[in-house]
Amino acid sequence: MSKDKDIQAAEGMAGKVLKVIVPLAVSVGLVVWLFHKVNISQVAEIVRHGVDYRYIVAMMLLTMFSHIIRGIRWGIQLRAAGIPRMPVVAESVSIFGAYALNLVFPYLGEAWRCVYVTRRENAKLSTVIGTDLGDRASDAVMIGLLILLAMFVAGPYLDRFMDKYPIGQDLQHYAYDGTMWAWVAVTIVVVGVAAYLARKTRFMQGVKANVERMKAGFATLFHLGGDTWLYILLTFGIWTCYFLETYSCFWAFPFTRELIHHHGYALGLIPGLVVFVFGSCSMAVPSNGGLGAWNVAVMFALSLFGIADSDGAAYSVVCWSFQSLMLILLGIFSAGYIAVTRKKLKTAN
Repeated sequence: MSKDKDIQAAEGMAGKVLKVIVPLAVSVGLVVWLFHKVNISQVAEIVRHGVDYRYIVAMMLLTMFSHIIRGIRWGIQLRAAGIPRMPVVAESVSIFGAYALNLVFPYLGEAWRCVYVTRRENAKLSTVIGTDLGDRASDAVMIGLLILLAMFVAGPYLDRFMDKYPIGQDLQHYAYDGTMWAWVAVTIVVVGVAAYLARKTRFMQGVKANVERMKAGFATLFHLGGDTWLYILLTFGIWTCYFLETYSCFWAFPFTRELIHHHGYALGLIPGLVVFVFGSCSMAVPSNGGLGAWNVAVMFALSLFGIADSDGAAYSVVCWSFQSLMLILLGIFSAGYIAVTRKKLKTAN
């Protein structure tokens, strides 16, 4: 029995270490690759003298507004799940703190915000996790819609990516490779059979519990009552802010301002959409706050419109750095708010 506990403890420790090391390794590897590919002195020169920081400040404010809207939207789901209404500031803080912690390593913030609401409102953790999963499901739907929109309005530029870069060529090759899809089907069947045979194990019971939580999270999306349209409106508000963060940064650099004034780019909205979609999809890569993955994706997207790698790297470094600075400031605010309100809540109880 003791031996089993030791094995479980070792496995748990190994899992925690991997959760830290893998994202860190991905971030470091991508950043090293990024700066190996570009002229660092040229990037530094652009950062020092080629940026209109007024638009960077606008981007930072849009970041804050997007998180406030996200907090309000999550509050609608929480109330649909039977959790009492929280002040808007508390809802916002749950998001501020989460995104700040995600800079440390991926998904730490998601766990923290669920625990924060659970303790603050004396709610069931599984219920809160369910709403969080539903919250992310809404984001997945929006990313899917954005990809479809990008394919419709910017198809030629995405085709250029597929033709120009080895990764794009590989994606095209595998997409039309019948053998690969056959292996995918076989893998799905094997995993399904293995899951059925192991359905009574502790691991599969945990998977089942997570699936049930996910169902509960989805369920709240269909039981919002009179807040359904408000939820949809807030969802579009979040992603509009996200897009405007990218677009406002276009005004901050001379080479991206040229895209705004370029005939046929719809005032820069088309390249802005492509850059935004590439950056959004890159967040699926496990890295610290998108570091590395987001930068490379944005640099690739800008190169489709003739932006040099060094210019694209400067754009991505400045935008990511100042957005992260805003997240850190919001995280500090959250820590102060929680410290103050914790005392008030204890006094009230």
